[in-house]
Amino acid sequence: MTNDKPDPSPDQSPDQSLARPAASRRTPLLIGAVVAIAALGMVGLYGSGLWHGRPAGDQACLPAVDLAKKIAPLAHGEVAALTMAATPLKLPDLAFEDANGAHKKLSDFRGRTVLLNLWATWCVPCRKEMPALDGLQAKLGGPDFQVVAVNIDTRDPDKPKAFLADAKLTKLDYFSDAKAKVFQDLKSIGRALGMPTSVLIDSAGCEIATIAGPAEWDSDDAVKLITAASGL
Repeated sequence: MTNDKPDPSPDQSPDQSLARPAASRRTPLLIGAVVAIAALGMVGLYGSGLWHGRPAGDQACLPAVDLAKKIAPLAHGEVAALTMAATPLKLPDLAFEDANGAHKKLSDFRGRTVLLNLWATWCVPCRKEMPALDGLQAKLGGPDFQVVAVNIDTRDPDKPKAFLADAKLTKLDYFSDAKAKVFQDLKSIGRALGMPTSVLIDSAGCEIATIAGPAEWDSDDAVKLITAASGL
């Protein structure tokens, strides 16, 4: 009677006998590679802040995120459309000009809380919002807070100045960017989707909150929120 089972004796070809040791040698190498990749991933998570449950982004701006959480309950009523910062973000050092044509940058306002607003005369909601921004500057403007409203009209530079004069909006300092690059710079980081757009920025240049569209900035709701954000 013949035995159809394979012979358990090591009667194998040279190739078969060498295959198993080679595979066994590769196994530790593969495991080592997986462990190394996992370790690198952990280092990446630790460096980004996610290892400790912290949001990724500019870690120097974490205080602004904490402030956003603190004042979030005040974002209601006339300022309910505000989106509070959830990820630390330092704004780019936006460039524009003052009323005399002198070059200004967002970093020139370090040390105070800023409500950065982009507006244009061709934007109807912008024109309607300007008196409220002027009113907010009148109420809270000073060494700790300023409304920085940057006009982005690209054709007639005298038109926005005439608009402000005719509307008797005298509390706002005039800033402009005839190339509208400030809008493109904010759009590139997802903070300018339309007009008007406003960003509340802390004294270190970090985002506290953003809003797309107009708001009643001189309302009690807005004044309370800005007061809390500025520590006034």
